[in-house]
Amino acid sequence: MDAKLLKEKVFSLADELQPQFEAVCDTVFHHPELGMEEFWTADYLAKAIAEQGFTVTKPYGGMETAFRAEKGDKGPRIAFLAEYDALPGYGPCKNENGHACGHNWIAAVTFGAAVVLGRIADELGCRAVWIGTPAEETIGGKINLIQAGAFDDIDLVLQMHLSAHTELQPHSQAMDSVEFTFEGRAAHAAAAPQRGINALDACNLTFAGINCLRQHVTPDVRMHGIISEGGVAPNIVPSHCVAKFYIRSAHRDYLNGLTEKVINIARGAELMTGAKMSYRFFENSFDDLNNCEPLRSYMEANLRAAGETDFEESDPNVGGSTDIGNVSQVCPTFYVPMAAGNTDGARCHDEAFLADVNSPAAYTALNRGVKAMAATAVDAVSDPALWQEVCNWIDREKN
Repeated sequence: MDAKLLKEKVFSLADELQPQFEAVCDTVFHHPELGMEEFWTADYLAKAIAEQGFTVTKPYGGMETAFRAEKGDKGPRIAFLAEYDALPGYGPCKNENGHACGHNWIAAVTFGAAVVLGRIADELGCRAVWIGTPAEETIGGKINLIQAGAFDDIDLVLQMHLSAHTELQPHSQAMDSVEFTFEGRAAHAAAAPQRGINALDACNLTFAGINCLRQHVTPDVRMHGIISEGGVAPNIVPSHCVAKFYIRSAHRDYLNGLTEKVINIARGAELMTGAKMSYRFFENSFDDLNNCEPLRSYMEANLRAAGETDFEESDPNVGGSTDIGNVSQVCPTFYVPMAAGNTDGARCHDEAFLADVNSPAAYTALNRGVKAMAATAVDAVSDPALWQEVCNWIDREKN
């Protein structure tokens, strides 16, 4: 069967199975679990894909809430990556979990694409793979899976994420997560301040140094932090303080030097105050996104064929960070922020976005996303010249 007929079959299957995909979106939405705690959700998703004839491995890659499902006897492996961790801090008392980033939708759209591709895998000559990747919002579980070799046999990765608009050249910043600990000496802040070494002063000087650095960095850089431990009482010179920072840049090479500058600022604060400094990377370091450019025109054509019209160019100086950036450095990857179709102006992580990620508009985007990802997989596998470009993408970018 030729690519055109297979893509027609993809679109037909996506429409036929849409109620199942919506059910996944809705079910995950109503069971929000934080990263590394997605026990119910991971079990539910693994069972759902097994019912579609996929062979499931769970746990996977040394992560209890990760899984891998595969269907197809031969050919390249096309993987769709599910995210399903929620965010904390929602509800009237700000103590509830919620899918304000739309990971319920990501789980559903990648489930749908995997199921549809799995139905035609033998005709196309490929293997459909669905990988459950935990804790994107925190440690970046995909990075743990990379280190465990989970992507060593994957030939192409496709994923989408709800957003304000659909972007075909998205930007994702590289990010380092650095925690500084300063150890000083406690003393009575009024009776004997001269006996103390103020660890909080070292934290504040670190912030001041970083603020001075801001005027000497490229426009894409973002540096933001908090003092997570700042002392115990006003009348005691703080002897133990901790500050955490996210440091971001559009490019990993630039970020490496920038992070070293930030660490040197903390070393300077140590010298100025006498408080001993230590540091650690408290989460995985994220890399920038290396989208597989040869697939862009095909993804656009398939999205338009599915009914998508809300396209927008992304700003290279604005963006968050995601662990799929790391995947894109080791495996050909195409990642698409997909228009949520909402009209209320809400964005990811806004509490108002909770009303948009499991809505009729989100279900329309879900249908379009399933069609476009599965159809793009058909394009890639069925065109030998295009497939060769995809396979060469990582080596070409490194050179």
